[in-house]
Amino acid sequence: MSTGINRYKADLRELQFVLLEQYAFKDIAGKGPYEGWDEDTAKSILQETYRIAREVLGPLNGSGDREGCKLVDGSVLTPKGFKEAWKQLYETGLKQIAVPKEHGGQGAPYALYALVEEITSGANTAFNMYPGLAWGAAEVISECGTEAQGKLYADRMFNGTWGGTMCLTEPHAGSDVGSASSKAVKQADGRYKIQGTKIFISGGDHDLTENIVHLVLARIEGAPAGTKGLSLFIVPKFRVSPDGALGALNDVQVASIEHKLGINGSATCVLNFGENGECFGELVGTVENQGMPQMFRMMNGARIAVGIQGLAVASSAYLNALEYAKDRKQGANFKFWKDPAKPRVPIIEHPDVRRMLLELKAHTEGIRALVVKLAAHRDMAIIYQGKDDEKATYHQSQVDLLTPIVKAYASDEAYRLCGIAVQVYGGAGFLKDWPVEQYLRDSKIFSIYEGTNHIQAMDLVGRKLGQNGGANFQTFMSDIAAFVEKNKGHPIFGKEVEALGSASEAVVSTAMGFMGWSQSDKVTLVPLSANRFLEMMSKTVVGFVLLDAGVKAEQALAKVGQSHPDRAFYEGKRYSALYYGRNVLPQVKQLAELVMLEDSSPMEISDAAFASF
Repeated sequence: MSTGINRYKADLRELQFVLLEQYAFKDIAGKGPYEGWDEDTAKSILQETYRIAREVLGPLNGSGDREGCKLVDGSVLTPKGFKEAWKQLYETGLKQIAVPKEHGGQGAPYALYALVEEITSGANTAFNMYPGLAWGAAEVISECGTEAQGKLYADRMFNGTWGGTMCLTEPHAGSDVGSASSKAVKQADGRYKIQGTKIFISGGDHDLTENIVHLVLARIEGAPAGTKGLSLFIVPKFRVSPDGALGALNDVQVASIEHKLGINGSATCVLNFGENGECFGELVGTVENQGMPQMFRMMNGARIAVGIQGLAVASSAYLNALEYAKDRKQGANFKFWKDPAKPRVPIIEHPDVRRMLLELKAHTEGIRALVVKLAAHRDMAIIYQGKDDEKATYHQSQVDLLTPIVKAYASDEAYRLCGIAVQVYGGAGFLKDWPVEQYLRDSKIFSIYEGTNHIQAMDLVGRKLGQNGGANFQTFMSDIAAFVEKNKGHPIFGKEVEALGSASEAVVSTAMGFMGWSQSDKVTLVPLSANRFLEMMSKTVVGFVLLDAGVKAEQALAKVGQSHPDRAFYEGKRYSALYYGRNVLPQVKQLAELVMLEDSSPMEISDAAFASF
C-alpha cells in the first residue's frame, strides 16, 4: 500500500440507520443534557468525521504501520504526519463533541459519539488510541478528582493540549492487578513520591502534546494487600504548577517501546516511575485506597471503546473486500464452470465469495447495532438520572450487562472477520499491497488488552448474571422474550424469530446451570465454560438486534417505491437478519448442549501429559 493512500471505508447510510431509525436518536436528542442536538446535526457530524477520516487519518494508517514509533534519547517519536493529524482533529472539535460542557465540550449523546469513534478508529486505529486514552483518563479525573484537578488536568486533556494514559500492569503481575508493587510515599506537602515499573502502557510517551498525564495505580505505605489497598495517582510527565505552567521532568523514564504484531503507530511503553527518587504524584480526589473503583470507570469505558475498535476495523475490512470482489475478475460464472469459452466474471458472482461477504455484512451490522444499543442505554440513564430512578436504573443495568459482551464478542469477531476478508482477496489479501492484512494484525490485540476476553467472560458469569439479584439479566432476557412473542408470526422473519426464542431459552437454562455449579463441588466448570457461555449470550444478543433491525427495515421498505434509492439498502438489512438467524442463532442451542456435557478433561490431564519435552 502506497504512503498517503486512504483505504478506509464506511457506509454512512448504515450508520444513520442504526442511530436514527433503529434506535431513534430523536428520543435522546433535545432531552436532559442533550438539548441542542437533533438528527440533522448528527448527520452532519458523521459526514464531517468521515471526511476527516478519509483525508487526514486514513492516509496515515499504512505509512504509520510501516514506520512505527521510535525511541530517541529517551523520548518517543510517532510516525510522520501524526502530530499534524492530532492538531487537525482537535481543531475540528470532533474529539470534544461528547465532552461535558463544563469542561469545554459540546455534550453530545454517547450514541452519536460511539459512531464518531468507529469512524476515526477504523481509519487509523493506532493513531486514535492516543486521543482515546487522553479522553478516558480525563473523564476519570473529572468524575473522581477534585474540582481543582478537573480544571487543571481534565480540561487540558479533553481539548488535546495534554495527553493521558492509564498505568495498571506490572511485569510480575499481568492481569493480577492486586499484586502490584508500585508504591507511594506521602510527603509533608500532601504530594506522594511514586516508585515502580508499569508495562504495556499504550501511548506511554509521544510527541503529540506538550505534556502527558499518567494515571498510576500504586500502594501507599501501610495500605492493605490486594486490590483494596491500591490508590490512583495523577503523575504528569512534566511537573505542573497550579496555573498550568509546566516545570521540570517528573522522573518518568521510558525504558523501552514494544515491537508488536500490529498497531505499530501506537507507542506501547515500559515506564519506570521514580528511578531517581524524584517522581511526584497527587491522589485522584481526596480518599486513599479507592484506586480500583476509580480506575474501573476508565476500564469500563475502555472496554466499550475496544469493542468499537473491533467493529471499526472489521467493518472497513468488509467494505474493502466487497469493493475488491466487485472489481476482481476470475473464473466463469459457476453455472458454466466447465466451459472455458465463457467470460471471466467478478468474483462476487461466485457462491462462496457471496457467502463470506454476507457473513461479514451480517456480523458487522449486528455488532454495530449492539454498540449503539449500549450507548443509547447510557444516554437514557443520564437523561433519567434524578428524574425517574426506576428508568435510570434499568438503562444503567443494561449498560453494565452488555459491556463485557460488547468488548469480548466484538474483539473476538473482529479478528475472525478480518481473516475472512483476507480470504475473499485470496492470495492478494496476504500482501501488504492491500489493507486487510494490516486490519488482521491490528485486530488481534483487541481480545487481549483492557482485560482479556476470559476476564470478560468471568465478569459476565461471575458478576453480571447475579447483579441486582439477577434482575438485570432477567430483564434483558424478558426484553428478548417480548420481541419474540410480538414477532414470531412475522411473514419474513417468523422462523428466525423462533430460533431467537430457542437461543434465548438455551441461554437462560445454561445460566441456571452455572448457578448450580458455583454452589457445588463442580465450581471448576464455571471458568472452563465461561467463554462458551459468553459466546452463547453474544450470539443471542446480536441475533436479537439484527432481527429488530430487519423488522424495522421491512416497515420502512413498505413505504418506499421500487425506484427509491433506499430500497436496496433496506433489502440488505433483511438478508443480514435472515443469514444470522439461519446460520448463527442455531449454534446457541448446540453450544448449550456442549456446556451441559460438563467436560472437565482440561483439568484432568496432567501437566506431563501435554507433551513429552
